[in-house]
Amino acid sequence: MRILVVIPVAWVVTTAAVVLALRWAPPPMTAFMIQHRLTQAFESRSRPSRVQYLWTPWKNISTHLALAAVAAEDQKFPHHFGFDLEAIQQALEVKKHRGFLRGASTITQQTAKNLFLWSGRSFVRKGLEAYFAMLIELLWSKKRILEVYLNVIEFGDGIYGVGAAGKRFFNKSPDRINRQEAALLAAVLPNPKRFKVDRPSAYVRRRQAWILMQMRLLGGSSTIEEIATP
Repeated sequence: MRILVVIPVAWVVTTAAVVLALRWAPPPMTAFMIQHRLTQAFESRSRPSRVQYLWTPWKNISTHLALAAVAAEDQKFPHHFGFDLEAIQQALEVKKHRGFLRGASTITQQTAKNLFLWSGRSFVRKGLEAYFAMLIELLWSKKRILEVYLNVIEFGDGIYGVGAAGKRFFNKSPDRINRQEAALLAAVLPNPKRFKVDRPSAYVRRRQAWILMQMRLLGGSSTIEEIATP
């Protein structure tokens, strides 16, 4: 009985301590980056892609990048507590009628998944994702969540974060990315291994245009100022 009590308590204390530390410290690596490296090590490729990751603090990230991410991935981000219940309900309705489960993850959930978990759709992973998302929302500010998200999300094969993506695709630092470039980066986020920033398909261009429209409807920099306010 003592073991049954100690193990869960130790798990909660340890994970909470790690999440709390990342409120201030840049993550040196994420679970997705480790998974990428392991996949590359076990796959026989003549030219394996390496992990490209360059941490960029909030003050050096263009507001266009932050707004494009919110417009594309989670427009209710400033107001929810880690979960978009309406989007989850809609996803369940789609599964009921069409037989597949579409994505309904918030920026917080995606941050939790990229930092601590693995790709896939198992109930175990979704449960852990929800757990870490709650910890992140409890211990971090919205500004910190978006800062970490923009630094760890994948924009291409092995290209993680806006620092590496800006350098790789536009030869620019993240603070110099304009609205069109920010929307193009956000347009590939649903599947950065399929959709290409440097070779955008017609679908990616349509999605870029839609994101630009959503950025205007969200009110531009005022939305990011709301997020950045403690």
